[in-house]
Amino acid sequence: MTQTVVDAAALREALSGPGRLFTTFACVPSTASTNADVAAAARAGAASGTVLVADHQSAGRGRFDRKWEAPPGAAVAVSVLLRPEGASAARWLWLPLITGLAVADGLRAVAGVDAEVKWPNDVLVGGRKVCGILSERVDDAAVIGMGINTALSEDQLPVPTATSLRLAGSDASPTEVVIGVLTALEEAYRRWASAEDLRDWYGRRCATVGREVRVLQPTGGHIEGRAAGVDAGGRLLVWTASGERAFAAGDVLHLR
Repeated sequence: MTQTVVDAAALREALSGPGRLFTTFACVPSTASTNADVAAAARAGAASGTVLVADHQSAGRGRFDRKWEAPPGAAVAVSVLLRPEGASAARWLWLPLITGLAVADGLRAVAGVDAEVKWPNDVLVGGRKVCGILSERVDDAAVIGMGINTALSEDQLPVPTATSLRLAGSDASPTEVVIGVLTALEEAYRRWASAEDLRDWYGRRCATVGREVRVLQPTGGHIEGRAAGVDAGGRLLVWTASGERAFAAGDVLHLR
């Protein structure tokens, strides 16, 4: 059997047990897309708490159906299956946002990097993207995927605005990274499931709030203003020259 970079037995030991969120762990050397695999498992009736980790993805996806690519051994892809009960449609919109906070917390704890979140859920280190997140609803299940750049070198970066944990000076192993991120995600998910009002928590933790920003809209064009916070649906609130605007989607640039 091919040895994977991430140790499934170590994940089980650190993350599973009575009352824990994650229950089943599988690690594979390569797959097309961990989110696609977990979505298929969800449709087949897989249990909540299923975790799939891949050392390499050949057809990874990000938001707006963008490609997510990294050379083998340079990143780790993690997808989890959760089955929330009784959550409203508006509440589901918070899942990718709280995942961003959890990834930042996990990387701070185990990799020692100064990770922060750019709305809605890009995780940055030194202003450069180290992790992208894709949350999808599959019937009654949430499939949450995280692509973390662990060992990319400068010449392997897909864009100049990307980075990796290694470039940020961290020597944390991929197994440590996954354990740290999933530990933080378990805590964040429990806060989400408790029906807590998450606006203040997210607003205090998101690096976008309080910044001058440019929001690039999916339909074209852009809006500039000061990010004031998020509303009950997790939309970004921006004070513009014509008043407050709320954005449910769009790429955000932090302006100096």
